[in-house]
Amino acid sequence: MEEKLWSRDFINVSVTTFLMACSFFLLMPTIPIYLAEELKVPHAQIGLVLSSYAFALLIIRPFSGFLVDIYSRKPLYLLGLVFFVVMFIGYYFVVTVLFFVILRFIHGLFWGISTVSANTIAIDIIPSSRRAEGIGYFGVNMNIAMAIAPFIAVLIYNSYGFHTLITAAISMGCLGVSAAIFIKVPKKAKVANIPAISLDRFFLLKGWPIFINQLFLSFGWGTLVAFAVLYGKEIAIANSGVFFLFLASGIVLSRVTSGRFVDKGHLHRVMILAIGMIAIGFICFSIFHSIVLFCFSAFILGIGYGTLFPALQTIYVNMTTADKRGTANSTYLLGFDLGISMGMLLGAYIEDHYGFSNMYLFTAVLCIIALVIYQVNSRRVYDENRIADV
Repeated sequence: MEEKLWSRDFINVSVTTFLMACSFFLLMPTIPIYLAEELKVPHAQIGLVLSSYAFALLIIRPFSGFLVDIYSRKPLYLLGLVFFVVMFIGYYFVVTVLFFVILRFIHGLFWGISTVSANTIAIDIIPSSRRAEGIGYFGVNMNIAMAIAPFIAVLIYNSYGFHTLITAAISMGCLGVSAAIFIKVPKKAKVANIPAISLDRFFLLKGWPIFINQLFLSFGWGTLVAFAVLYGKEIAIANSGVFFLFLASGIVLSRVTSGRFVDKGHLHRVMILAIGMIAIGFICFSIFHSIVLFCFSAFILGIGYGTLFPALQTIYVNMTTADKRGTANSTYLLGFDLGISMGMLLGAYIEDHYGFSNMYLFTAVLCIIALVIYQVNSRRVYDENRIADV
């Protein structure tokens, strides 16, 4: 008999994650617009502002993974959520690049604590026999928020301004905290003695080849989140926020189906398909500039990334034991964050010198390199280190 996936607690943690992610990603496309149009900030400095939160995540993710493995997960989760929402108040008063960088950095710290905790709690709740499927459904919440929230954000920003957008973000965050209170976290064995501090408590060392793959692929996601709207405006797309609706459609379509294929033993085929789709999407995005192909590229990229995310997370989790799930999740999220920050910073530099089209073409090349690395090395590393039924 198939184990139940959609328990009350799984629904609660999913709803919480969706609401918190929506509040956070309302700012992703609008901060660069606000900086460029209202404060007249150069694109290179915009990249610095956007990546500052990602650098905070690089610092906090590994420690968060360690903490959720050692201490009670729900209190740490609630702590991160509450302070994450409180930090939004600062955006009402920010008017300089330096203030933006500091605020985004502190905000990123609490975002990192809450997301590592949420992912680990979700995996504790998901039955092991349906792990990839459950991770796929759980991840849909984050990815739909990443895709839909920017579209809504552009509409709110254009109609009511930046401060109204912040109010909307705080409202969603408060709802998310309310939902999190009702999550019942499965009990885990108490840690009698806190283990000695070592690198493998913060980073899944045997997963480093997969980590390299993830950096190249997350680089592309960083360029999309930071610059897709500005790119659309440059090529005369009327409402470039529509990109994120088609991106979301592709993500939803692929995430709710790809996990089952991974659970049935087709992980490597799923990974190769996902990376190939992402590379094709970026090539189309770079070359073709009509509204139809702009949206088509977004859809293809959505399918690719929606297929990739749960498969990647399953790889990390399946390479470690239950008492190190926090470390596995923080490694997965660390690769995501580092790749995004590289995409925002280096992407801004490439765009400043060579334009958006060449920036996205460069991203496609990185995806092709990632595909080669996976075929040559990463799949072998996973097969050699996989732990069954963890």
